[in-house]
Amino acid sequence: MDIINWQWTLIIASSLILFILSPLAKTTEEFFKAVHKKKAPNSLVLTGSLIISWIFAKSITNAANLGLDFGIVGGVAYAGYYVSFAVAGLLIYKMRVVGGFKSIHQFLTTKFGKGAMALFSILIAIRLFNEVWSNTMVIGSYFGETGSSNYYWAIIVFTVLTLAYAIKGGLSSSIFTDVIQMVLFSILLMVILWNIFSIETFSVTDVVTSGTWSFELGLNLFFAAIIQSFSYPFHDPVLTDRAFISSPKVTRKSFLWASLLGVLCIILFSVIGVYAQTQGFKGQAAVEVGKAFGVVILLVINFIMITSAASTLDSTFSSFSKLLAIDLGMVNDLTFGRASMAAIAILGTLPVFLEAEILSATTISGTMVIGLTPIFLFWNIKVPKMSFYLSVITGLIFGFTLVFNVFPEALIFTEGKYADLLWVNIWGILSCNILYFIPKWLKSNK
Repeated sequence: MDIINWQWTLIIASSLILFILSPLAKTTEEFFKAVHKKKAPNSLVLTGSLIISWIFAKSITNAANLGLDFGIVGGVAYAGYYVSFAVAGLLIYKMRVVGGFKSIHQFLTTKFGKGAMALFSILIAIRLFNEVWSNTMVIGSYFGETGSSNYYWAIIVFTVLTLAYAIKGGLSSSIFTDVIQMVLFSILLMVILWNIFSIETFSVTDVVTSGTWSFELGLNLFFAAIIQSFSYPFHDPVLTDRAFISSPKVTRKSFLWASLLGVLCIILFSVIGVYAQTQGFKGQAAVEVGKAFGVVILLVINFIMITSAASTLDSTFSSFSKLLAIDLGMVNDLTFGRASMAAIAILGTLPVFLEAEILSATTISGTMVIGLTPIFLFWNIKVPKMSFYLSVITGLIFGFTLVFNVFPEALIFTEGKYADLLWVNIWGILSCNILYFIPKWLKSNK
């Protein structure tokens, strides 16, 4: 039995098991809010769900590749994004307890009006749309070259099987399977690390001393990630939906633990890239290390990608259906919720068949949403509605300067890869905060 057949077996068998085990949602509370036997998820379940739904196939691929490029500094830099959990957990706790808000959409509508809520909904809908193809393409790459029939079939089959169990239980299925996927991820990661560290020529010392703590070799990305952590989590409904389903205290505790454990998981996964660096490997770090260790470890790495991609995909489907049915108030029933899941699965898969340039043009990057920073950081400060639009549109403009590579080099004060990312975010976040408060200052000076 060759490697591809084993991979097909993993995808089909794991998806069928999750479909059988997934709860069947019979009410909208179960489908959209993951209420089970009139109880919300506890802190252990919620923490596991948060971590695995954010450790998606694309992120662990990035972590391993950054370990290959920059040593452990690359892993730490990418782990900076997981500070997002702590930021969102603490701010949403205050919004719920002090402000009494029951969702992000309620907060935005109350404070800035329906227009602001509509613009925000467009941003997060694009984010969810991107999550589908960006994760399934990673799965496809393990089955064949981009554009090959194996590549396309793997993506289609994986998406359909994940959609099947997501449709069965909605957010209840998503959170239930997240716990199983988190346990699997932890075990598989330990198996990989055990094999890597069992080699006499590779030790913890090699990991600690790998990389250089300089802006040129990783710190540009680290500081950019920390800056984006104050806005990034709020445009991801996969994360924010989970911030309103349990009690405020359980939620805050879960988000803080998720931040700590998420950082740890990403740094540990980047060790695969560090090992690849010591061996002089080129290309995709996780794939090359898997090949070097043989079929079993390659399958383990492949299975990690499957579990992490599936957890993100089912969360994306449930968040999109909740966005339409609950947040935008279209039709609050199970049939509509399930139909909207199927719709995002189909629409989100279409870009896979298009050119890479088209994919990059559709992406809402972390930089584009830095305008959300003052909106949530200063959520309890009263400002005119115009403040929302000034900040969000300024963030989008800065994001586009990065995408089209037109940001002035005179404003970049560090060298190396990601220097432009860091300084676009620094100048962007300063501009967004100043413009956010200008309408308030003008109003108070009248």
